[in-house]
Order: sequence, then structure tokens, then C-alpha cells
Amino acid sequence: QVQLIESGGGLVQAGGSLRLSCAASGRTFSDYAMGWFRQAPGKERAFVAAISGSGGITSYADSVKGRFTISRDNAKNTVYLQMDSLKPEDTAVYYCASARGRAVLTTGRYYDYWGQGTQVVVSS
Repeated sequence: QVQLIESGGGLVQAGGSLRLSCAASGRTFSDYAMGWFRQAPGKERAFVAAISGSGGITSYADSVKGRFTISRDNAKNTVYLQMDSLKPEDTAVYYCASARGRAVLTTGRYYDYWGQGTQVVVSS
């Protein structure tokens, strides 16, 4: 059974930074793309970033491009989301997800395992 455990969320002032981590177990980590999604109150879940199994290909939502960086350490079975220049509109529950295959895609239904989520609050 695949398990994904996120950590690193919290409260930060606008302009600040946070780094989210997601530790994975249960299958060969490097064989699968990984993604980060977020869900703000009253809104649908939205794609944030994704990374290929090797880490060589990444994709970002336009709203976070240039501010967020996704990376992975396959030796540690962990994917990260470095979030800089945070804005109040980044406030959401952030979820990591493991893809069904190697492709870097932005659609949630392509991901078959999800973490429990970690809350990020950005104050103005």
C-alpha cells in the first residue's frame, strides 16, 4: 500500500517562505511522477506543480511559476515544494500525490495516491 505523508505547512507572513515535504513508501518511488495540488476554502482542488520520476521534467501552474520549486530526492523517497514570495492567495491545504505513471500531467485524476494534506496559511 502506497503511503504519502506531508509535512512543513504552517503560518507565514506574506513574502515569506515555506518548504513542504512528502515522504512516500510502498512502491518504487523513482518510477512515478509526483505532484502537488492545493485546495483553498470554497474552491476546487487545483494543480500546483509536478515532477517526473527522474526529476528532469517539471511543470508549474501559472499562478506559482517563478515562486515555487518542486524537487525530489529519490534516495530518500521524498518530494519537496519550496514556496517563496508567498501571497495570501496561496493559503490552502496542500496535497502531494503519486502519479499512475511516468508522465508529468496536471490533471488530478491521473494521480492514484494522495497524502492527507498540510495546511498553509499566508497572512497579509
